[in-house]
Amino acid sequence: RRMLISGDVFLGETMAASLTKLCLRAAESSTIAPTKVKSMTASAVLAMCGIVKMAEVTVAAQRTSLADCQERVTLCVRALLDPAAQELLKKILLTDGRERFAEFLKITKEKELKEAKKDSEEKNQTISTQADDLIHFRQLKSMAVSGGDLDLDDGADLARATGYDSAGALSSELSHVYQLSGFADPVYAEALVTVHDYDIVLEILVMNRTPNTLANLTVELATMGDMKIVERPQSYNLGPLDQMTIRASIKVSSTETGHIFGTIVYDDAASHEKCYVNLNDIHMDIMDYIRPATCTDEAFRSMWAEFEWENKVAISTSITSLLEFLNHIVSSTNMSCLTPFDSKAEKGSFLAANLYARSVFGEDALVNVSVEKKDDNDGKLAGYIRIRSKTQGIALSLGDRITSVQRGLLEQPKQ
Repeated sequence: RRMLISGDVFLGETMAASLTKLCLRAAESSTIAPTKVKSMTASAVLAMCGIVKMAEVTVAAQRTSLADCQERVTLCVRALLDPAAQELLKKILLTDGRERFAEFLKITKEKELKEAKKDSEEKNQTISTQADDLIHFRQLKSMAVSGGDLDLDDGADLARATGYDSAGALSSELSHVYQLSGFADPVYAEALVTVHDYDIVLEILVMNRTPNTLANLTVELATMGDMKIVERPQSYNLGPLDQMTIRASIKVSSTETGHIFGTIVYDDAASHEKCYVNLNDIHMDIMDYIRPATCTDEAFRSMWAEFEWENKVAISTSITSLLEFLNHIVSSTNMSCLTPFDSKAEKGSFLAANLYARSVFGEDALVNVSVEKKDDNDGKLAGYIRIRSKTQGIALSLGDRITSVQRGLLEQPKQ
C-alpha cells in the first residue's frame, strides 16, 4: 500500500493482472460459490479503479507509464466484466502468459550457462608470458650484440605492445586507407589511419607527379571535434616523381564523430610559385571507439532514467524479419543485446530489445529498439530506435550511424 500511494505504477499494473487471474481461476473452480466469485470480482474491479485514480492524482507517479497503466488496467476490467472479452483473454492470461514466461526463464538460463562456460574458458587459457619474465629493450643493448639476438620485427613488437593482433593484416589496413587528392593533381596523397583508443596515427603517402622539385612541402592538418593534433608534419623537399611517407599524431578525448581536413602547401622550384592542394576530409567512424559490454537490467534502467541526452530514430528499412533487423542493428552498431530471445523462431508481430555498449573512454551508450510488423503496411517494419547517453556526441553519432545503415539497406537490390 505504501508503494502504491508513493506512485509505483508498475506495481499497480502487476497487482491488477494478479487479481484478474485470481478471479478467473475462482470462476473455474467448482468449490467456490458464484456469489463469492462475483464479490471477488467487484472487489478486484474497485481496487483497480483505485490504482488508476491514485496514479492520476499522485505527483510522484511515473508519468511516462501512466498511459500504459490505464490501458492495462482497462483490459483487466474488461476481462472480468465483459463475457466476450473474457472468452478471448482467458487463455492468454491463464495459460499463454505462463508458457511465455517459462520460455523466457529457459532462454535466460541458457544464456547464463553460456556466459559461465565462456568465463571458465577464459580463466583456463594458456599463459603466453609470465609476470616475472624479462623485458628486452633493444635500444639499450650494446652494438656488440650479435644480430641473431635482436628482434627486428617491428610489426610484431607493435602488436605485442598494443594488443592489436590485426595490426599487420592487409585487409584491415586497406579498409582504413583514405584517398586525399585526385590522380590529376600535381601531388597525389593518401592516408592510412590507425586508431588505437586515445591515439590516431596518420601515415600520409605523398607522391610528386610533376618533373619539378617541390620545395618546403608541408601537409597542414586541422581537426573538427574533440581531437587535437599532437605532432604536426614537418616540411620536406620532394624530388621529381618521388614519393615519401609523412606521419602525424592526433589525440582523441571523447567518443564523437570527428573530421580531419587539410591542405598540401609547397613551392614549385621551376615557377617559384606557392601552390596549394586541398585534401578530402577524413571522417572518423564512431565504431572505432565502441566496444560491446553487458550490465544488469537494474543498472540499465537506472542509467536510462539518469541520462539526459536522447536521440530518436524512426525505423525505415527493407528488412521484413524482426530478428533479422535486430541482429543487423546489433552487428552494425557493435553493441550487445541484453534482452534474451529465441533466435530459432520468430513469434509475434512486435519486438522490443535493449542494447548496451561502452566506449574506450568509459562512456555508456544505451539503445532501445521498438519495432512492429504492420499488416496494413505491406508487412514492412515500423517503430523507433531510442538512443540515450550522458553526452550529446555519442547519442548523435550513433543515431547517424543507424540512419546511414538503414539507408544503405534500402539501396541494396533484392536478390
